[in-house]
Amino acid sequence: MKFRFLILSFIVLSGCSLVQTPDTTNTETETSDSNKVETVEETTANNDVATTVTTPEVTEPAKPIPQLEEDVWQRIAMQLYFDIPENKRVKYYRNWYLKRPTHMETVSARAQPFLYMITEKIEQRGMPLELALLPVVESAYDQFAYSHGRAAGLWQFVPETGKRFGLAQNWWYDGRRDIEASTDAALDLLAYLNRKFDGDWLLALAAYNTGEGRVFRAMRNNRKAGKPTDFWALDLPKETRGYVPKLIALADLVKNKEHYGLSLPAIDNKPVLTKIEPQMQMDLALAANYAGLTLSKLQQLNPGYNHWATAPEGPNHLLLPLEKVDRFNSELAKNKNRGVQVVRYKVKSGDSLGLIAQRNNTTVKIIQRANQLSGTRIRAGQHLLIPKSIQDEAHYTFSAPQRLAKITSQSHGNYKLKHTVKSGESLWIIGRQYKVSHKTLARWNGMSPKDTLRPGQKLVIWKEAKSGERIKTITYQIRRGDSLSSIAAKYKVSVTQLRKWNSLRKGSYLQPGQKLKLHININNVSA
Repeated sequence: MKFRFLILSFIVLSGCSLVQTPDTTNTETETSDSNKVETVEETTANNDVATTVTTPEVTEPAKPIPQLEEDVWQRIAMQLYFDIPENKRVKYYRNWYLKRPTHMETVSARAQPFLYMITEKIEQRGMPLELALLPVVESAYDQFAYSHGRAAGLWQFVPETGKRFGLAQNWWYDGRRDIEASTDAALDLLAYLNRKFDGDWLLALAAYNTGEGRVFRAMRNNRKAGKPTDFWALDLPKETRGYVPKLIALADLVKNKEHYGLSLPAIDNKPVLTKIEPQMQMDLALAANYAGLTLSKLQQLNPGYNHWATAPEGPNHLLLPLEKVDRFNSELAKNKNRGVQVVRYKVKSGDSLGLIAQRNNTTVKIIQRANQLSGTRIRAGQHLLIPKSIQDEAHYTFSAPQRLAKITSQSHGNYKLKHTVKSGESLWIIGRQYKVSHKTLARWNGMSPKDTLRPGQKLVIWKEAKSGERIKTITYQIRRGDSLSSIAAKYKVSVTQLRKWNSLRKGSYLQPGQKLKLHININNVSA
């Protein structure tokens, strides 16, 4: 018995030395914030030996932070989350972009000054980053884009919706093209639509394109027919049926650009622009001089201003490159806060405030305010102060008149006519007169077919020469004794053509020195 007891005791003691029982008291030691180890003190049954075993804690690699990426496109790509369905419309637009590799290069160059700011605004609101790609679909990031539906700017606001969301539109300023103001308005509108459609972003985007009423009607029709009411099931206009898939395809390409072989020029993920508030009307040429920028560059950063200056009654803010702000403020102070040039003008017989304003590329209201005038009556010999641009109008390359001049100078035929709009005329009426569609006429003149015309407005009409004709445009100066019939006979054209080409009414008198435009076939006459 005693022997058996000794053997059992030996076996028990031997077992204790082979299988160590951890002490119930554990201590944890931190070596760094990112690398923790656990230390366990283990003791033999007779407490003779203590052994410390160190076991590293298994940690996952830190996830990259989108905001710390070097490229804004990558920052966006990391936060895209829309599902990409295997859908023929999505596939079509994905291939559309892939077949036009230079398109996204152009888009990236246009977006470069603005993409960081837009991305920041979207993130601050907790909205999907797919929205940063929406201006690619809407306008190809062209800040001066104007559609045939009267939509303007990066986010393509039509006038009524722009006003509803706080974007002022007047002679001096169009908030639909103001980068920061229009971005805020677009995100306000998209947030509103997302709430209306219970958080469904595809329906919200469809409504952004075609209007919430139309989307709701399509949903009601589907419910009545027992059909689904998601975006893909709705009967919507053709443009809208392509609009959402185009954005989804673009998001897929940006997110997986390496997979698709898409080249997307990098844009630095850092602030580029800041907004300044001069608190006065600023001649854009003067502001550009103060900042050390070209005038065209300043206008491209601030496309909301239609003419040569910021709006006299506001807004006056400007987006400037960060590195130019100190210089602008210093130069403005040196020039005693001079924002516009003012000239002294002596009123001549026959002058009116309207004529003076037109000649000086300004408005009657500005002249009235500069001279503390309550009405429009002026007299010959009176002196007026006229706020006037420091550069000729042609230097303001991206002003509304200069952009229009560029559009109307693009050739669409053999020769160009000019039509002066009369009271009661519309694009449709004038188009029928010249045998051209009202949509084509609108495009030639940088307009929407829905735009209204004003009496006195000048329109460009392009005409094709008939077979065998060689048309040349000449200017004829009226001499004493000339008549429309004698001029028409000389150049083998009709009196009706002369009147049309020069917007002359029946019975109007010709004055010596007056100039007429003629489009003659030089095969028939000698110019």
